[in-house]
Amino acid sequence: MAISRRKFVASVVSGTALAAVSGELMSAWTATAFAASPPGDVVGKITVGYQGWFACIGDGAPINAWWHWSNNWGQPPSPTNNGTLRAWPDMREYTRGYPTAYANLGSGQPATLFSSYDQQTVDTHFLWMQQNNIDTAALQRFNPNGGEGATRDAMAAKVRSAAESHGRKFYIMYDVSNWTNMQPEIKADWTNKMSAHTASGAYARQNGKPVVCIWGFGFNDPNHPWDAATCLDVINWFKGQGCYVIGGVPREWRIGINGSRPGFLGTYHAFNMISPWMVGAISNATESDNIYNELNVGDQADCNANGIDYQPCVLPGDVSARQRAHGDFMWRQFYNMVRVGAQGIYISMFDEFNEGNQICKTAATLADVPTNSGLLALDEDGTACSSDYYLRLTGDGGRMLKGQIALTPVRPTQPNGGTPPPPPTGNLALFKPTQESSHNQSYASANTTDGAQDSYWESVNNAFPQWVQVDLGSALTVNKVVLKLPASWGSRTQTLSVQTSLDGGAFTTVVNSGGVAFNSGSANTATLTFAQANARYVRLNFTANTGWPAAQLSELEVYGPATGGDTQPPTTPANLASTGKTSGSVSLSWTASTDNVGVTGYQVRQGGTIVGTTAATSFTVTGLNPSTSYTFTVTAQDAAGNTSAASNGVTVTTDPAPNTNLARGKPTSESSHTQGYGSGNAVDGNQDTYWESANNAFPQWLQVDLGSATSVGRVVLKLPASWGARTQTLSVTGSTDGANFTTLKASAGYTFSPSANTATITFTATATRYVRLNFTANTGWPAGQVSEFEVYAS
Repeated sequence: MAISRRKFVASVVSGTALAAVSGELMSAWTATAFAASPPGDVVGKITVGYQGWFACIGDGAPINAWWHWSNNWGQPPSPTNNGTLRAWPDMREYTRGYPTAYANLGSGQPATLFSSYDQQTVDTHFLWMQQNNIDTAALQRFNPNGGEGATRDAMAAKVRSAAESHGRKFYIMYDVSNWTNMQPEIKADWTNKMSAHTASGAYARQNGKPVVCIWGFGFNDPNHPWDAATCLDVINWFKGQGCYVIGGVPREWRIGINGSRPGFLGTYHAFNMISPWMVGAISNATESDNIYNELNVGDQADCNANGIDYQPCVLPGDVSARQRAHGDFMWRQFYNMVRVGAQGIYISMFDEFNEGNQICKTAATLADVPTNSGLLALDEDGTACSSDYYLRLTGDGGRMLKGQIALTPVRPTQPNGGTPPPPPTGNLALFKPTQESSHNQSYASANTTDGAQDSYWESVNNAFPQWVQVDLGSALTVNKVVLKLPASWGSRTQTLSVQTSLDGGAFTTVVNSGGVAFNSGSANTATLTFAQANARYVRLNFTANTGWPAAQLSELEVYGPATGGDTQPPTTPANLASTGKTSGSVSLSWTASTDNVGVTGYQVRQGGTIVGTTAATSFTVTGLNPSTSYTFTVTAQDAAGNTSAASNGVTVTTDPAPNTNLARGKPTSESSHTQGYGSGNAVDGNQDTYWESANNAFPQWLQVDLGSATSVGRVVLKLPASWGARTQTLSVTGSTDGANFTTLKASAGYTFSPSANTATITFTATATRYVRLNFTANTGWPAGQVSEFEVYAS
């Protein structure tokens, strides 16, 4: 199906009608205080819906189709084969684009589209989330049992990888639209496939539980036919699996009219979090205010009364319908949802180019849109907006949700304040994707663009001709290739030609076949120049090699016309090392590079992604996640854009977050407990519940497993605030293996006084996984007692 199955437009009712129905429900709302869930990966966070459902023929996806880009998936998208495309993506940061049948962009560049199946696409999207402080992605998962299933399974793995690499969280969001045999199949899919992803540290958790969302229960249309009992069974089954369950529900869920089936309120109340759908309901700031007054205020009150977290939907608006008002429409929604007291906000959507509600980088002007597409750009209302504007706007909305900026109806984000990607210079092939005719053992073609002269590609032996090519990502002007073999190898001559192509299918020869000498005395480097060509793909065709019966290459460098004739890259930065770290940053230093003209700066990379630039030989990378491992390299640049090879890699694990209770929700064990006062009560965040050991049986112990060895230096112990004073005698010990314990704090008496009933114990910071309290006495009761066992880094 080429259009989004999430589009749902219900009939509109007047404010008077809504108010009347709302009044009937007021008697059900109590004055009971709402104990909102603590901040987690969805509470207090910005979540974006992530479709990940775009594919192109030739991208390697099992579906092998122009998935969601065109009506006829077997043909490339065009003005007459448009799969409800409402806006055009900004393609400048994707390493691979797929040629469409649209005319060129207004700038003259080819009209290409990305494939979600390319890992670099997903990595780029999650990098944008990281750069704009977007916390969590909800991966949309439709019925996975048909022809789309294998591709959707692969997308889950790609999203997991990207989230892990960029410090973001993700969870599975089942869209049950048109899922005929949903009830048993959704359970089987979770059990057999998707639950495995909860093992990832990047999988979202709330209240210590893996998050799952089910979108589509209770909608009053033929695509969602299940009764309330069927839906309740599925919700309770997921909760029985230990999940925190979000419901993507109709906007009139609480009232039970129009878009919502009647009789579903009890089913809706079974969700841990409720997220009403807003697409199709509002298109301007005034309509957002109406929904705020008629629905959101009552929704929040109902959720508060029933102990449910509330995650309303915010959307940027359809570009093609001119709804965005250069961000004022979206910001009004942020303002309304924060002032209503929402526990989290759901953005519809990150990459929904089919509805025009995407926030990811989008064509800023008509120069970035195919000339015959009829599509609009972000400047459609006359206000210039950078392609990343709605990412930045979402980041600021998240800051307001988290209290990092004051609640304000005035949009703080400037539409044109983004920084466009720099034009490509220097070695255009560096870190770009490659293809090959074959390779021998582990010597694959990716080695030819990794910036390291010691790694190399080698084709299968005794099987000429062979070829290797690089995809520059877009059409660029090129006029030179620099070819390298490992500097330590002996001299040899390889017979080869150079070809270029715009589409990867039709190639033009720019250097005729001939012998190319690689001499050990000149670092085994050969330079071939040719007349300027407009090319995206550059291919080398090998027919002979005097040094080995195979094609061999360590570096394929591609250049355009150089500024001032300087083509020599700086030397490689050396001795990269970490000089310090915190929970959110890593400081690095390195030895300066040299250059024939002069080094102008350095790029700090996390994996292949640039995370900082500097003219100095030190840099602090910020915005990192606590207790997370990162690997960094550094490259040097000169004024002509030449880039050095990458430095040595440094892997650093950030510190735990300060003032974060490392024990919250973690597994516990104990020497004993009495009645129902088990050790799990000591890490549940509730001071009124408690652990109590067997009475009259000292010594006793209580232990928490932090999950991995972590630096800890402080323990905070609590008893219920209403209890009378008492002194407990105890020691603190730690272990990395759960068997061998060392003393972190010797046995001493700790007094718990009424009203606070809290004792703080500090000691030298020590790496430990298991923290144990050993009790030998209690003046208030003949047993060990703890209501909260909190562990901190310092």
